[in-house]
Amino acid sequence: MISVRRLGSARLAAAVLASGLVAAGAIATAGPAAADDTTPHQGGATATLGGLKTSDFAVIHPEGAKDQRVGAGLFEMNVDGGGTLQTYCIDIHNPTQRQAEYKEVPWSASSLHNNADAGKIRWILQNSYPQVNDLSKLASSAGTGTLSEKTAAAGTQVAIWRYSDHVKVDAVDPEAEKLADFLEKSAKDLDEPKASLTLDPAAVSGKSGDRLGPIKVNTDAANVTVTPDAAAAGTGVKVVNKDGKPVTSALNGSELFFDVPTGTPDGSSSLTVQATTTVPVGRAFASETKSQTQILAGSSDSTVTATATANWAKKGASPALTAEKNCAKGGVDITASNEGDEPFTFELQGTKHTIEAGKSETVTVPVTEDQAYDFTITGPNGFEKKFSGVLDCKTAEIPSGGTDEPVSEPSAATTGGSDGGSTGGEGDLAETGSSNATPMIAGIAVAFLAVGGGTVFFLRKRRATAGE
Repeated sequence: MISVRRLGSARLAAAVLASGLVAAGAIATAGPAAADDTTPHQGGATATLGGLKTSDFAVIHPEGAKDQRVGAGLFEMNVDGGGTLQTYCIDIHNPTQRQAEYKEVPWSASSLHNNADAGKIRWILQNSYPQVNDLSKLASSAGTGTLSEKTAAAGTQVAIWRYSDHVKVDAVDPEAEKLADFLEKSAKDLDEPKASLTLDPAAVSGKSGDRLGPIKVNTDAANVTVTPDAAAAGTGVKVVNKDGKPVTSALNGSELFFDVPTGTPDGSSSLTVQATTTVPVGRAFASETKSQTQILAGSSDSTVTATATANWAKKGASPALTAEKNCAKGGVDITASNEGDEPFTFELQGTKHTIEAGKSETVTVPVTEDQAYDFTITGPNGFEKKFSGVLDCKTAEIPSGGTDEPVSEPSAATTGGSDGGSTGGEGDLAETGSSNATPMIAGIAVAFLAVGGGTVFFLRKRRATAGE
């Protein structure tokens, strides 16, 4: 959460490398047949970070380093399509990037993947501000004096940090510190909340003349709208339910299918489901721009979306591919299935994989922390699927030997100076790790491209014809 000169330099270098790799990969592999999933996303809310909105102050006591005073409290995010989220930080030493895009992700794809205290963080969120917005009731339960929105937010953030980053940190305000101590001692393990909206699986395949699926809708929304790919209308491909009837809406548990008429030329299509709902408290939000990971504390009615794709062929291999970050294994899971009538063969980091007809296989591609990846897998009839992103699975650490003082500058990508909406108050302190390095990162990334810096992974299907 702090913007520290030495730490910032290390994270900047990683971000520069990531930017160069992703951009270089996009240029090298671009093609009309490419399907680009720039960030493996299981579905849910996508939002833009607005900044720290309700906060007071805390002091971090790093081992062997100077104490650091930082802002601590609630961030606000604006949801794509409508809605607002309130979040706390769960990556104290990683700077924020103002206007960074965040996606709702499972704990397994975030720094919480190996955190035995993740469930306690969710308990804190459910039993403190803003879920408990009666501050007198919260103060009574915690045995504190009067709490304001600022001190309640700061105390809650401090308690979360103690479990998310396992750091020694205290709230500056005495009543906020009492609240933090109460929440830390009272916290109990809770299960991870379910996603606001997902489709399972996110990719299917088969032959023309078949119904491709099922694709199950998982959501806590009352219903979702179903929108087929506009390009599919001219081919006769429809999205239908299990009875074969075209659908424009669905419920939790509904099964969707792509109905591909016999004789349809080999090709692909997609569908998008969308709903308005509140996102469950405790869902993690991660960014590809090395902006600190967040956890949801509150949600208005917000727009959530998920997309699924279909690929079909008259004969031969018919692959379906998905990718998902696997923080436990330190990589990206590439899942390939084949609903055709011939094997589907591709190479992954020098190893050939063959998916027999009617079978599926998941391969984990190792990726270094903070490293960008860019995978492209090709198949028959011009099939091509691309996955790119940055692996961010760990909380940042202060380098050994200590750090400098926090940088007293406003957040990145601001237009017109500091955040006028912040209730944090003091402009001479770092806004919980915000950074103004974004323009520099972009400039250096261009330089990386100019000299061809970085390494990009390319995964290509082995051609059946010799010499190709």
